[in-house]
Amino acid sequence: MEKTEKMPRASRRKFLAGAAVAGAATIAMPQVSRAQTINWKFQSTWPTRDIFHEFANDFAKRVNEMAGNRLRIEVLAAGAVVPAFQMQDAVNAGILDGGHGVCAYWYGKNKAFSLFGTPPAFGWDANNFLAWMNYGGGYELYNELVASLRLNLVGFLTGPMPCQPLGWFKTQVNSPDQFRGLKYRTVGLAADLMQEMGAAVTILPGGEIVPALERGVIDGAEFNNPTSDSLLGFQDVSKVYMLQSWHQSAEAFELIFNKGKFDALPAELKAVIKYAAESASSDMLWKATDRYSKSMEELRAKGVNIVRTPDAVLNAQLAAWKSVNEKLGASNPFYKKVIDSQMAWVKRTGAYEAANTPPFRQAYDFFFKA
Repeated sequence: MEKTEKMPRASRRKFLAGAAVAGAATIAMPQVSRAQTINWKFQSTWPTRDIFHEFANDFAKRVNEMAGNRLRIEVLAAGAVVPAFQMQDAVNAGILDGGHGVCAYWYGKNKAFSLFGTPPAFGWDANNFLAWMNYGGGYELYNELVASLRLNLVGFLTGPMPCQPLGWFKTQVNSPDQFRGLKYRTVGLAADLMQEMGAAVTILPGGEIVPALERGVIDGAEFNNPTSDSLLGFQDVSKVYMLQSWHQSAEAFELIFNKGKFDALPAELKAVIKYAAESASSDMLWKATDRYSKSMEELRAKGVNIVRTPDAVLNAQLAAWKSVNEKLGASNPFYKKVIDSQMAWVKRTGAYEAANTPPFRQAYDFFFKA
């Protein structure tokens, strides 16, 4: 066995003393860091009673719990600081630290914004859309758009929404021709789609839709889902609820933060926000599956006539999407760049899904259809 040289006693004492100081510093530094709490004001674009505001709170709860006392997000409802459609500007200016909404609300700045929240119906759902965002180049294009508009923002897409209903109407829509001259509420690219079908589109935030429908300012409207719609009171002013539509069949939420404030966070808190967004994304879909189905049963029990949108209307929507994409792609090079990326993604991934996924309706009808 080789003989090991012993450290001189004086040198050994210095080494141990130094190690003790270094160890104390290692323990003490996190305690000092954790003593400083960063408080952020975070406004949603939704009324307090909407399940979407609940989703915003669910995200914040994850951040707050994972960050401990280092970062605290306070969630405010639409209008608490600014109106819903001004939330992005407020975050950009630093009036708000962050917010929860949908990209379609910023479509007035560039119609391509809506491609990152309510993309066209290519035969994909919201989960596939979020897969494109993360693995198909979507985030790179999103960040390119944000930079081109000189927005001081960092954004994350979260929460794959189920396909949205066509909406609420005074009389049932049985033909595409009934959209001609129909006063209809929607947002984002769905406005272009419905205008292409002949509708007179009005863009309104969630809290203003039911009063407009009640007063006859609009003839029909969509918001999002049976739970949100019932909480907003649609069933009190209309009894015709039409499910299935291609106008917003792959939507997701957007979380935005002031870039200067986000960039100032330590790396671990940036990671908390990112992974909280991904965690909340899954939980949102699970919760929506439970709540939306219960709400639909409750609406039916209250006398709401829930009907499926006819194939003729669905086919007309697809034709309208094709026309809208061609027109906007010709006039907006960035729009075309995003559309080309999305279509290439769906062509590849959709082929796999079509070949591999059985028709779930077949199994449902086998076990449950009377």
